[in-house]
Amino acid sequence: MKKDIFIFQLFWIVFIVFGCKSVSTNKMTEYKTLNMNNFDTVLEDKRITMHTLSNHNGMQVFITNYGARIVGICVPDKNGTPVDVVLGFKSIGEYIKSPDPYFGPCVGRVCNRIAKGKFTLEGTDYSLVINNGPNHLHGGTKGLHKVVWDFEKFSDTAILLSYLSPDMEEGYPGNLKINVRYSLSEDNALTIEFDASTDKKTPVNLTTHTYFNLSGISDISINNHIMMIYADQYTPVDSTLIPLGTMIPVEGTPLDFRKPKIIGTDLDQKDLQLKYGGGYDHNFVLNKTKKDSLTIAARVFSPVSCVQMEVYTTEPGIQFYGGNFFTGKITGKDGKKVGYRCGFALEPQHFPDSPNQPAFESIVLSPGKSFYSMSKYVFSVKKQSI
Repeated sequence: MKKDIFIFQLFWIVFIVFGCKSVSTNKMTEYKTLNMNNFDTVLEDKRITMHTLSNHNGMQVFITNYGARIVGICVPDKNGTPVDVVLGFKSIGEYIKSPDPYFGPCVGRVCNRIAKGKFTLEGTDYSLVINNGPNHLHGGTKGLHKVVWDFEKFSDTAILLSYLSPDMEEGYPGNLKINVRYSLSEDNALTIEFDASTDKKTPVNLTTHTYFNLSGISDISINNHIMMIYADQYTPVDSTLIPLGTMIPVEGTPLDFRKPKIIGTDLDQKDLQLKYGGGYDHNFVLNKTKKDSLTIAARVFSPVSCVQMEVYTTEPGIQFYGGNFFTGKITGKDGKKVGYRCGFALEPQHFPDSPNQPAFESIVLSPGKSFYSMSKYVFSVKKQSI
């Protein structure tokens, strides 16, 4: 097995060194697959549309107000050809009907899982929607990902969307006003900023849930991607993917991405955490020297396109999901089936199940206070691996 892994890694090193040298500096042409007319509809008396951000390098970001979701991110590959590195669909109808609702949206009020859909706040017990085995996931069956947000402001390079989540929506207390701002810079960085306020104490943990494939093809595995995660620890989980309430070192485990590693390298190891997640579906404790500082969380590279993505965040953790539940039954915008482990998510956030974990930082937001977080996804083309 070790010999096979060594040969596999050697192959990709050779490919990267010699295959990624054809990097064009020409501006890429406009991406043509996504048509705005396919995102124009009305749902529950609210208008759904799509807006495009673009910069002078030709990078484009497509956003719809259904779930405040990212529909596509187009960047140049090693030849200057536009490649869409986000998995998704070509029409709003496909998003609405998709059996997997998490292609690109904002998720919350509390992203990730809450054990058994229950928490207690100031002596009151709250019961949430159960939508993931025995647990509550990503805000419930109709969390932020299935509502129509309001477009507040937009320009060629930035857009602001808002949503008022009413008291007891999906079981959460308080009226929560949420804003999300997407902005695109000239250095091919997409910045995502959340802010929120409430009139009653409520847990808040907001993130974006985008499936990436930096090769730009829905049926190519992401296990050939090379990744680093800047975390010395992670939060181990039980068989239902609820954290045990501890933070343990990644050293000596398949979850050690402190140095560049091909994602698929350790997936065949007999490891209980990999068994529980069906692969990678874990929260990493980011190395932070200062709370709420914007620091690098992860770096990922595709040896096929030579596209690199860096993730920066003010959040203390990041969830890495390796596409373990894709079955090949969903057709992506490129007409290809989204195959097993053909997409990954890197979700900056506070730790899962925080309302029930005393050892984790509180995510309770109080009236008069504001929630704020910033994450940045920076894209580039590299002549060789990270």
